[in-house]
Amino acid sequence: MRTFGISIVLALIAAVVVMAHPSVKSPQAPASQTTAAPTKTFSSAADVQALLAKAKSDRKEGQVMVAEPILSLAPYVTNLEYRPIEGAVAVHEKEAELVYVIDGTGTLTTGGTVVGQKRTNAANLSGTAIEGGTSQTIGKGDFAIIPENTPHQFKPSGGPLVLMTQHVPRPVAAQ
Repeated sequence: MRTFGISIVLALIAAVVVMAHPSVKSPQAPASQTTAAPTKTFSSAADVQALLAKAKSDRKEGQVMVAEPILSLAPYVTNLEYRPIEGAVAVHEKEAELVYVIDGTGTLTTGGTVVGQKRTNAANLSGTAIEGGTSQTIGKGDFAIIPENTPHQFKPSGGPLVLMTQHVPRPVAAQ
């Protein structure tokens, strides 16, 4: 039931983004996607648990994160992210990121300045740390939205963080 509720929240957010901008065309595919995922508009709690088990078994030693698609309706893909260790700083220049903590605890740091910044692709930057950001403890049931072009980093504490993430592309203005 919780997964269904999250699906509804994501659909409403996408609708609000498009409707809030009357001069906006349909959003383009997120820069982080390279191939279209098949449409999947429902995942049960059992499906999500199976994805978590798959992520755990697919993870290689030292791998920061394993992502598994929960839902997909182009251009949106909602992922389960299994994060047992601290990852790099990320900056998504053209997408906001909606985050729901499925399980675990940790720290989310946002804002500030990226240390060791490098370009990972045409729309994303990464780095080794954040200077001057705002850190907050996150745990099961928490939500966050990270605006586009905002440095952010997840640091699990006391075990893996399991997140649901949804990248929300910037609407494209009508020309």
